[in-house]
Amino acid sequence: MNDLKRFILTRTILFYLVLVIIPRQIVSTKFLQCMTAKYFTTNVHARDSSIYTDLLQKAQHNPRWLNAPYANRPLYIVTPTKETEITATILCSKQQGLQVRIRSGGHDYEGLSYLSRTPFVLIDLIKLREINIDMRDQTVWVQTGTTLGELYYKISKTSNVYGFPAGTCPTVGVGGHISGGGFGALTRKYGVAADHVVDARLVDVNGRVLNRVSMGEDLFWAIRGGGGASFGVITAWKIKLVPVPNVVTVFTVHKTLAEGASKLVDRWQRILHKLPDDLFIRIIVQNLGGGNGRNKIVQVSFNSMFLGNIRSLMPLMKQSFPELGLKANDCTEMSWIDSVLYFAGYSRGEPREVLLDRAHQLYKTYFKAKSDFVTRPIPETALQHAWERHLRVDTPFMILEPLGGKMDSIPETQIPFPHRKGNLYNIQYMVKWKVNEAAEAKKHVRWIRLLHKYMGPYVSVSPRAAYLNYRDLDLGINGINGTKSYSDAKVWGIRYFKNNFERLAKVKSRTDPTNFFRDEQSIPPFSQVKIAEEALDG
Repeated sequence: MNDLKRFILTRTILFYLVLVIIPRQIVSTKFLQCMTAKYFTTNVHARDSSIYTDLLQKAQHNPRWLNAPYANRPLYIVTPTKETEITATILCSKQQGLQVRIRSGGHDYEGLSYLSRTPFVLIDLIKLREINIDMRDQTVWVQTGTTLGELYYKISKTSNVYGFPAGTCPTVGVGGHISGGGFGALTRKYGVAADHVVDARLVDVNGRVLNRVSMGEDLFWAIRGGGGASFGVITAWKIKLVPVPNVVTVFTVHKTLAEGASKLVDRWQRILHKLPDDLFIRIIVQNLGGGNGRNKIVQVSFNSMFLGNIRSLMPLMKQSFPELGLKANDCTEMSWIDSVLYFAGYSRGEPREVLLDRAHQLYKTYFKAKSDFVTRPIPETALQHAWERHLRVDTPFMILEPLGGKMDSIPETQIPFPHRKGNLYNIQYMVKWKVNEAAEAKKHVRWIRLLHKYMGPYVSVSPRAAYLNYRDLDLGINGINGTKSYSDAKVWGIRYFKNNFERLAKVKSRTDPTNFFRDEQSIPPFSQVKIAEEALDG
């Protein structure tokens, strides 16, 4: 290396140290001083902490983001045990010009709850897991670091005739799940999880702890399906339980393409609106086997629960869906809580305490996901072509979640989650891979994007809707490149929230006008949305 090159390299390093590294270290030190001196908290973990890496990685259910090239790791991870520590984190972060990210369960599909392009502090709610049940009015205060499995288990220990209508994956955090809507096996009977929230506790941008009365009905409306992390840190939900029978019946019928699976799915989507609310039949499409395409088999599984016994189910199925060929010995009667284990993939006889196992790694894999809502039956030929695309990669999935029932009677504007009457079902597309290599990731992401593009003519339009809890950065104009503008927000905002997006942006303007709580797909203040619209029009 000659003297000129050495001089340039030295100046570059010094420039980077002076403008980037040293200021960041000063900010980091001042944040820690603020937290420890003013608020006396010890639940702050720096990067050199012995548990920092474990805290950061343990709840990341998509390790694809562990080495994301564009993302910073948090300067600190705060694991609050009380709301005052969250207040401290917000105020100290604002004081030092840092962002915050908020994590409850770690299932954020795009890693937005624990990654950022700018220096930030991670508020990990893992220690906020209290559950207090009041059976006098069938309500529960549940802190948002609790998993769905922990909530379901606690309910079952108190009552065998009450449940809660939320998702089927027990390791999902209550905080994010409910704030995005939250559907599952009881949705056709009772609606989504957010429909059953009657109060909440939230720490706002000024560090105030608010409940439903003090936050006001507009903000309370916004956090139930509008993504709570756009408006503050939700610390607890008060939810209303729903009745469930002593006995439910579950069954799963598997069919391959050679056994007429496409015709059965076509029939299923045409009778959905006629099925009683007590019957939930979802469809899981997956590729069985590895190797080349000739050795792979696409299997379609009808994964179901009926809120009643086998005797009541069989005549209903013979009348409504005889083509499936369901037999009584295909069915199993069990309690509602045991059906939770069934849908989570546990073997019968496993203890219910497995729902308390937060370290369960069943869903920890590299993946990319997308979503659609279907408003009219998809032609059988299109379904067949979609299934055949599953032969091109090793671990693809499509999950078709039925809607209708109670969902048809709830107005789109009741909460921000708008996907109600007129929607037959939701599709979740997912592809997984085993090796975190750039070529492998590129291959699988390209596959799912092409499948999603292919499905475009057959799903909802104006907008082509998507589900917030299946977060997808591709939805913005520049989203595929990982960039963000407020014109992007108009695109994905309408897809997630339809006509509710504008109201959400107006609530954001009133509650967080400086946009402190933000990420790549957070609700922007209304004024910024309007500026972007005017720029596009111009």
